[in-house]
Amino acid sequence: MRQRTLIWTIVIGFFVAAGLGLALTRPRAQEAISDTRVMMDTSIEIRIFGSKRTLEAAFKRVQELDELMSRTRKGSDIYKVNQEAGRRWVEVSADTYQVIETALKFAELTGGLFDPTITPLVELWGIGTDNPQIPDQGAIEKAQELIDYRRVDLDPKGRKVRLAQPGMGLDLGAIGKGYAADSVAQLLRERGVKSALLNLGGNVYVIGGKPDGTPWRIGIQDPFSNRGTHVTILEVRDTSIVTSGPYERFFIRNGKRYHHILNPETGYPAETGLASVSIICPSSITGDALSTSVFLLGLERGLALLEELENVEAMLITNDRKVYLTSGLKSQVKSLAKGFEFHE
Repeated sequence: MRQRTLIWTIVIGFFVAAGLGLALTRPRAQEAISDTRVMMDTSIEIRIFGSKRTLEAAFKRVQELDELMSRTRKGSDIYKVNQEAGRRWVEVSADTYQVIETALKFAELTGGLFDPTITPLVELWGIGTDNPQIPDQGAIEKAQELIDYRRVDLDPKGRKVRLAQPGMGLDLGAIGKGYAADSVAQLLRERGVKSALLNLGGNVYVIGGKPDGTPWRIGIQDPFSNRGTHVTILEVRDTSIVTSGPYERFFIRNGKRYHHILNPETGYPAETGLASVSIICPSSITGDALSTSVFLLGLERGLALLEELENVEAMLITNDRKVYLTSGLKSQVKSLAKGFEFHE
């Protein structure tokens, strides 16, 4: 009897030890790690369920792209192209070439309203710098003469770019962060990350859903209120949400607000009656370019363009707080913050 008891004690002890061993060796669920850094002239937040090494690789990729495409950083591809305007071809990286090529496609799509050669006007107004100004009409007209996306020459075989006239300049600020978000998302997926949230200054990209299986909840900024105040919340997976509006960068002179989204046709900040445009689609570079394009096109032309595109949805908010949704988004947005109303 004592021998049988001893045997059962040994057996029970074995299973307890085995169970304890399994509990100790079972991998823990990954915890979120995140960081926020200033890059690409904005605040960049990356939150992933992965390793610190992967997080660092993600920020390194953003830094690489910033060093290639910054208009003001000496030695960047764009800086070199602008310096050689009207003179020489400049060989650029594959990343820069792809973004320029994409920007020119959106310029064509919008009849030149979205124009990556907007630099002369951007520099003239100085919005977002320490010394913004309202230029005189003569200076605006001279700057407008240098803006024409059709005068950007591309050599795909040599991956070279040339601006046709001295004084011209490329600015990829309305599309570069979108490309960076797509690029970082690709890097994270290649490293096995199943769940992540990227926020590149209003360019939000989510990978998968949350680790608990629920979708990410992303708020659409209230353009009339403080940052973090939302018009509505979208539940999303594996998609990009990009919002453009006049509330981020501006200056006020004599009671009038002058924002950074410049219309190359008028030479002034765009006045289209829109307070913000949010684009929801799988490609952040597409969302980035479209958010600015639609803002420049205005409500009717913008909605008409959006309805022609596949896998693209949008929310447009007007200055009188009316909310317009593309057809595919209407079933997802059921309620709005106080003071806003749907427009059918």
